Amino acid sequence: MKFGMKLGAVALSMSAALSVGAAQAKDLTVGLVLSVSGPFADYGRQIQNGIHLYMAEHGDTVAGRKIKLIVKDDTGIAPAVAKRQAQELLIKDKVDILAGFDLTPNAFSVAPLATEAKVPMIVMNAATSSITEKSPYIARVSMTLPQSSWAMAQWAYKNGIHSAYILVADYGPGHDAQEQFKKTFTGLGGKIMGEVRTPVSTADYSPFLQRVKDTKPAALFFFVPPGSSMVSLVKNFRELGLDKLGIKAMGPGDMTDENSLPALGDAALGMITAFHYSAAHDSPQNKAFVAAYAKSFPGDAPNFMSIGGYDGMQLIYKALEKTKGDAGGDAFMAAVKGMKWESPRGPVEIDPDTRDIIQDEYIRKLERVDGKLQNVEFDTFKAVKDPGKQG
Repeated sequence: MKFGMKLGAVALSMSAALSVGAAQAKDLTVGLVLSVSGPFADYGRQIQNGIHLYMAEHGDTVAGRKIKLIVKDDTGIAPAVAKRQAQELLIKDKVDILAGFDLTPNAFSVAPLATEAKVPMIVMNAATSSITEKSPYIARVSMTLPQSSWAMAQWAYKNGIHSAYILVADYGPGHDAQEQFKKTFTGLGGKIMGEVRTPVSTADYSPFLQRVKDTKPAALFFFVPPGSSMVSLVKNFRELGLDKLGIKAMGPGDMTDENSLPALGDAALGMITAFHYSAAHDSPQNKAFVAAYAKSFPGDAPNFMSIGGYDGMQLIYKALEKTKGDAGGDAFMAAVKGMKWESPRGPVEIDPDTRDIIQDEYIRKLERVDGKLQNVEFDTFKAVKDPGKQG
């Protein structure tokens, strides 16, 4: 009888252990809020390409848990839609991690939900500085506009450009770029000759650029949404002859991202930008990344969005390895703080104080190399923290 009772107790104990093990090993679901349709659909596509490439290389299981993805379309700059999709992911789909967020307004709208649910939220692109301050459960793997704007101002002044005009789109990222460039440039002794904020959907920049032409600064610093807006700006810049007046065109690197280069064409040649990633970055990790990307997505080119998706998954995998599969908000965020790895873009780290990315910023010139437009890096600012949070 006693032997039977002991056997029963052992069986119960084993059953409990198996139940715990099964619970710990259950699938882990990542809910992606991205622009799948609408004017920013390319953002969502590139981020997903980066995610899928990382998972293809590293498998779909980490710390004994199989990773599942659920994608929700925010349709573009649509905070209400993004919030509704995130609520559905949290309540209906019971996702363990939120990720994606290619656009700032959408990330802002979802941040309070991450706080309330205590669910990690990994920002893979949205670049307004203050995003990580909106929830203690947000970490960002992409960039901030102040990082590249700071680097651009530093390089410009140190290379004899002492006057500039600022033109930015009138929304969060544009404001960040404007304020940081102005702060850094004037702090070094530079003079701002004028400033203008343009509507986000501007199709013709001629009236704004005429003011720049009349002012005759040494350089125009600009930030507008990549894509058709940037193409219009470059076209108008050339048509008005600002380049012939010796006015240098410069800005954050997403202005000349790889997917925009065919549309920009030779009109953008010579443009100087500051950024954390170029497909032409010379490192073994990036050469392998670019080759693998070309094989997986023929006819496409990786850009900063695909790096955001790739490193976003890299962060998720590394954090889960560290927590042994625990995706709980507090354990996950503790694992993320101070994390370092070698990205195709170069060395990166998650700032333990701000949960934002620390990375090298490269100064690049748009050139034709072997007949192909490329952002050629020629100077580097090492380990740049987000200046927008440095006071």
